Amino acid sequence: MQDDDTSVVIDRGQHENSKTPWDEGSWRGELLGWADRELAARGLRTAGRRGVRLRPWSVLVRIPVEGVDAVGRPATVWLKASPPAGAFEAPLTAALARWVPEYVLHPLAVDADRGWSLLPDGGDLFRQVLDRGPADPRDWEEPLRQYATMQRALVPHATAMEQLGVPSARTTALPQVFDRTVEFIRSALPASTDVDPARLHALRPRLVNWSAELAELGVPDSLDHSDLHDGQLFHPEPGRFTFFDWGDAAVSHPFCSFLVPAGDIAERYGPESLPRLRDAYLEPWTGNGRTSKELHRALSLAERLGAIGRAVSWGRHFPGASDETRAAGARASARWLLKLSPDEPLTTG
Repeated sequence: MQDDDTSVVIDRGQHENSKTPWDEGSWRGELLGWADRELAARGLRTAGRRGVRLRPWSVLVRIPVEGVDAVGRPATVWLKASPPAGAFEAPLTAALARWVPEYVLHPLAVDADRGWSLLPDGGDLFRQVLDRGPADPRDWEEPLRQYATMQRALVPHATAMEQLGVPSARTTALPQVFDRTVEFIRSALPASTDVDPARLHALRPRLVNWSAELAELGVPDSLDHSDLHDGQLFHPEPGRFTFFDWGDAAVSHPFCSFLVPAGDIAERYGPESLPRLRDAYLEPWTGNGRTSKELHRALSLAERLGAIGRAVSWGRHFPGASDETRAAGARASARWLLKLSPDEPLTTG
């Protein structure tokens, strides 16, 4: 095993000055050593330079291994390290492979205490498949149905997910989650003119009413991915979709998940494609005495309230994050919270 920068290709994106534990030699050695031992235990050996993507919220290492995958491409595994606030992703990934194995990646190994996951390659991203084909919004129908089916199957596991450390953002508690997020924004931007705290606080009465109404509609809390764009699921073969990257997830109203794919869909195909795809997502939720009108109302409310989950995720950084990194996250959080205003468009990053 090599643990110096000559053995890797590093991508820091737009975060050249951001601090991650990768910069600490001892931590880097422990991470790569753990991965090499887990690979060796499965008869796998590295075969080439690693590719490392460093972000304030994750360390992701692409590890080429000897052999080829199911379609003859060079084999690859992925090593992910999450910050303490996102360390739940490792045990959650392992639990999902037990609870809903047909919908998720099956990790090769996890270190739940340190938030490390070793994952197989999932094949083609859905985004890659969409880019290769003609523009057809109907391509989203089946992944949305499958994702909703998975969420419904996970309803009985909501408490167990919280016990794994998955953040709790239950429908009835969304106002408190909002309050904590506003406090993060205030702490990270103490003297900023970028965000008007009064404007954020003015949103609270509306979201209190929306949360109460949404809870009364009776759809139980489940897993909200919170960032389900077209680069967060694989489409390795016809009819099969695999959902991954749970670092922004929470136990919340499941319909909050529709916010991000709705933005993807509207941007790629136009907003006129959304009604049909909302119906596809809601199809697995029919029954249990809920009317179509009630489900559509619940989706409308949750799609707006999903902005809270997106806002929260921008505060999950590695320890020692710079003031610049925290401020950038706080500004992103504020942009998302402002989507709680019905006058604001939802389709933004």
